Amino acid sequence: MALESGSVWAIDIGNCSLKALHLVTMGDVVEVIGFDNIRHSKILNGSGISDAERKELIALSLRQFVQQHSLGKEDIIISVPSQNSFSRFVNLPPVEPKRIPEIVRFEAAQQIPFDINDVQWDWQLMTEADSPEIKVGIFAIKNEIVNSLLEYFRGENVTVSHVQMAPMALYNYVLYDRPDLLGSENQAVVIIDIGAENTDLVVCTKSTVWQRCIPMGGNAFTRAISDTFKLNFEKAEKLKRTAAMSKYARQVFQAMRPVFTDLASEIQRSLGFYNTSNPNTKLAKVIAFGGGTKMRGLLKYLQQTLQIPVERPDAFKKLTMNPNVSAAKFHESVSDFATVYGLALQGLGIARIESNLLPRSVARSMMWASKTKYFTTAACMILLVSVMSFARTYFDKVKYSNNSGVRDEIRRIIETASQADRKLNAEKNKASTSKAMIDKTAHLFDYRNVVPQLQQMLLACLPNEKNNPEQKELYEAFVEGDVESILEITRKERKQLFVTSMSIRFEDDIEIAELSGVDFVRGRVKKGTGGGMPPGMGLPPGMGLPPGIGMGLPGMSSKYNVRSYMQKKAKKKSDEEGVEVEGGPGFVVNMAGYCPYKNIGQLMDPAGVEDDPNKWGFVTRLLHLDELSDGNSPFKLHNKVNVEHFKLETGEVDLESEMPVGIGIESTKSKKLADADIEETRERILIDPMTKEMINKTAKLDENRQEKIDRSGKVVYEVNDHWFVLDAKFSWKDAPKEKKEETKEESETKKSKKSKKG
Repeated sequence: MALESGSVWAIDIGNCSLKALHLVTMGDVVEVIGFDNIRHSKILNGSGISDAERKELIALSLRQFVQQHSLGKEDIIISVPSQNSFSRFVNLPPVEPKRIPEIVRFEAAQQIPFDINDVQWDWQLMTEADSPEIKVGIFAIKNEIVNSLLEYFRGENVTVSHVQMAPMALYNYVLYDRPDLLGSENQAVVIIDIGAENTDLVVCTKSTVWQRCIPMGGNAFTRAISDTFKLNFEKAEKLKRTAAMSKYARQVFQAMRPVFTDLASEIQRSLGFYNTSNPNTKLAKVIAFGGGTKMRGLLKYLQQTLQIPVERPDAFKKLTMNPNVSAAKFHESVSDFATVYGLALQGLGIARIESNLLPRSVARSMMWASKTKYFTTAACMILLVSVMSFARTYFDKVKYSNNSGVRDEIRRIIETASQADRKLNAEKNKASTSKAMIDKTAHLFDYRNVVPQLQQMLLACLPNEKNNPEQKELYEAFVEGDVESILEITRKERKQLFVTSMSIRFEDDIEIAELSGVDFVRGRVKKGTGGGMPPGMGLPPGMGLPPGIGMGLPGMSSKYNVRSYMQKKAKKKSDEEGVEVEGGPGFVVNMAGYCPYKNIGQLMDPAGVEDDPNKWGFVTRLLHLDELSDGNSPFKLHNKVNVEHFKLETGEVDLESEMPVGIGIESTKSKKLADADIEETRERILIDPMTKEMINKTAKLDENRQEKIDRSGKVVYEVNDHWFVLDAKFSWKDAPKEKKEETKEESETKKSKKSKKG
């Protein structure tokens, strides 16, 4: 998380010097507004340096830094060396997000090799947003180490806001400043930070980090020179730094050669272990930092040994320099500033790893200290509001006493308004008869939102990203009009139903209502069809019904005759079979369209899938509306097993046959002669309105572009899309109860009874 201020000081106390970097964000730009590299008067781990003297050297360098820079209220973030810290990255079992902290606490107690009460630890989720794995990083440092480090800053009255491990700071640097080196998850960058006593080895990928502390650094070269030439540590260090210009350069480098070999071998062994654990990851480059990289020939030797390109940056790519900062002096120390760069990025809130090893007691003290100003402000505001409240009360009392005449006038006005209101109510009561007539007429519009609700329910049962999540990308591409993404999926594998027409009508009693039917368009009539009605469409009105039904009776419409017939039929069924016929208000629905999927039956009404909602088809979902809406569906599919109440018809999309109106867009394509490139004729076809793919049934062609014939002499066809027609009834469970209107005879009977009683 970002610190409170817009700028941050990052400090790294090493064995040779104190490195500090002052960064600030200006929009998307990170700018250097200050830095320092204060060398200790002696190397902290040099020979003969006691613990007390080491602490004094650190305190002197820190005091010099504080005196040279006005820290003010700047946020401070510091690092702890890798050899004094612990990090581990683990994969958690699949759990709910709210349980992750509990699992991490358990893992931390198992992974950290110390008593959990003796360390400061933190964790961070390292999983990418679309990754199924739950990976976390656990970081820890012993209390005594972090407290001793913070003691130096307390002595100079400097408040530290964040504590971070040096290897994690290096990882933050790479992800921000050199993202070009991490092109993919299988590509890694190696960072080598050669310090005085230890070398940090950090392997970085886009989402993981692996570290190792090699107990060998610049002092190992110094000791090799000291042992060879019998010099004390300080003189050997000076000779090492000036070896390139010394007349004894050859002898000096010969003395350091075993250390070159040992360091390269340790690095090579560590990288070999990493490659064994991560065989699919390629090490692309080695980036070297630290004072040890300034030794002549070391980087070249490492590159020859590791067989990996080694680079020592001379500048940071994403940092800009403030005009008041010396760019030349800053670039002289670039190899020492990688750690403080990564620390400062975390302080600014733009780093990948944001763990904080600051002791919780210190963090709580900082939090309360930061809120002191708010408490003071709140107390002042309460005092001010109290004074204003007393003043307001006195002012209102005086004003109330002076306005008694105004109150009397208001009472008179209110009484006048009350009288006017009573008169208005009396006039309103006279309009009750007119209002009843208006309400009766307006009642027709009370339920006009039910049909759109039914329509939305029907559309929600079609294949979509919720019902068929495995083709979520297909449905999203269809909504966005992304034809290229749609065409990436073979047409016969697209689980889609396209509705070309839909009609919904209300019926007082769906048990006796007739199905709607749909208009068919006739293709070129095949031999033997005789031009009859389309299959499954039934007979036209007035044909095929019992005598007298459909032809009309004097004074009665044919609709009334059909309803009477259906009512008698329902009553007869109830009497003969002893079954109560379900009826009541509802809707008759007709839907027509087409489907590109190879098995339309699987999408519409698959068999034997009642217990597996993931395999339900369109009709199956219509049968389970209550389950899909948590038992709150106002509709129910009526009597699916009876052809009088439910019909589902399908067929091949074929220009030679009859099919519902509105399937595809008619077009033409060239039909060529065999072994010739000249057009013979243009063939009628149907195409998909969006993708322009052919959807009608068409004859297969052989290698000579002739229609394929099977053994029986029939043409072999390629079937593309299928059409469907669905006629169904839905009962309306929440239909309002209609009040039965009183007949003229019933009204006269009531009046007669009242007169007799009188």
